[in-house]
Amino acid sequence: MNHPQSQPPEASRAAVTAGRGGPRSVAEAIAVQEELRPRVDLVGPGPAAPATVAGLDVAYAESGDLLAAAVTVLDARTLDVVDEAVSVGRPAFGYVPGLFAFRELPALLAALDRLSTRPDLLVCDGHGLAHPRRFGLACHLGVVTGLPAIGVGKTPLIGAWTPPAAERGAWSPLRDGDEVVGRVLRTRAGVKPVFVSVGHRMSLANATDQVLALTPRYRLPETTRAADRLCRDALAAAQERDALAAAQAASTRDAAAQEARRAAATQEAATREAGGREAAGRDRTQAGVDGPPGG
Repeated sequence: MNHPQSQPPEASRAAVTAGRGGPRSVAEAIAVQEELRPRVDLVGPGPAAPATVAGLDVAYAESGDLLAAAVTVLDARTLDVVDEAVSVGRPAFGYVPGLFAFRELPALLAALDRLSTRPDLLVCDGHGLAHPRRFGLACHLGVVTGLPAIGVGKTPLIGAWTPPAAERGAWSPLRDGDEVVGRVLRTRAGVKPVFVSVGHRMSLANATDQVLALTPRYRLPETTRAADRLCRDALAAAQERDALAAAQAASTRDAAAQEARRAAATQEAATREAGGREAAGRDRTQAGVDGPPGG
């Protein structure tokens, strides 16, 4: 999905510093967040009736050295998947709380680039404004792509709140000090709430409405559920390919080692045979020199 017209000013440089080139240290990563944060649009209000909504999620191998990023685009009315893409790679940054976006952003951007449909809204499995530096993954992706974005977290990263009422649609403010950074939203009656925050070009009220529209049956948005399945499947397939490649490489090494042993054994046998012939020749020569007994 290449849509230059959707890119904000200086987006190409932002894309490089925000993940595609990658910061080399925690200090550089924090500096990138501080540089890009003023570009976030926290007012919106954003699309009230988006035609398509994309979910983004990342799955990690247990070893931590492999990840699969997935983007699924849903029809906002039917919640059917209309487009999807994955990108498998290595984490681009270390495991540092508050800087997770730098681990995942390159793979997520690669997956977004592979879409044939330009989504009207990005729904991130994570946070936006509800972040220690007010620049979580949803903000980062929104600024880099220029697309409206929101964060929907399963657990909070920061903030304090009072539990919302038990019915679906109830919410309470998520506060960090005196600042409201999101909403604690009940998407299923009597079920744990989710944590909604603005990412870019959206209002908090509209973000709440969109999350409720995406959760007709389950606690998490259908966008997140679809992206979660896709990235897990992509990771499993990548690991299976890696295991097969490793097995084939091991088989090739074993075959080469066996061939080398056979060649060495053949050479050793040939050397012994040649040595035997040479010894027999010497014996015959010596016998000729000495002559027959009694001569």
